[in-house]
Amino acid sequence: MTMNSIKDAKEFFQQSAGKWQSQRTTHHLPFRRAESGGSDINVEFLDANDEKIAAICEMHDVDPKTAIGGAFVSWDGSMAWDKDNEDHKGTTVFALIPEEEDPRKGKLLRERGYAEIVPVAGEYHMDKEDGLILITEYETMSIIERFWFVSPDLRLRSSTVKRFGGFNTATFCAESRAKATTESELTAEDTDTKAFAISGW
Repeated sequence: MTMNSIKDAKEFFQQSAGKWQSQRTTHHLPFRRAESGGSDINVEFLDANDEKIAAICEMHDVDPKTAIGGAFVSWDGSMAWDKDNEDHKGTTVFALIPEEEDPRKGKLLRERGYAEIVPVAGEYHMDKEDGLILITEYETMSIIERFWFVSPDLRLRSSTVKRFGGFNTATFCAESRAKATTESELTAEDTDTKAFAISGW
């Protein structure tokens, strides 16, 4: 199924709403090694008048009336090199503040960043292929991310992290939309599981 043109970041977030299963590969460039992992992601679209949007705007001293919406995102994942009791869980709120001259670009306010757990404001814009580009500057690093849809149920994401000390990583994620499993599918799955158990697989 092909994707229709995406008008702006608000529409991109609306199409991103739902549950996603992400498979990730992170390349640690200085070590020339790659680490794999995965996560479950839940995206809830927020209207402009949602109280979470108002709160994040006030946190950044931005007029909530300039916001066009956003998202509440939660994630729970793991990576191959995780230490004991180390996990990748969290939640954050996004608020979109578009430019008046160009609604396809603007500021993205976050309750907390991915790299540093502090409120942060990044820049976003939609490119010619309707990919969403996010550029976030932290005190110790900068991150460039690109999100794009291959189909309504498959979203890809790439990111690069540039630390001011010179330590860089590059990550690629394939995120597939999780669909509800029907009772008949569960029955078939149980049957398949029993068959594998009997055959010794």
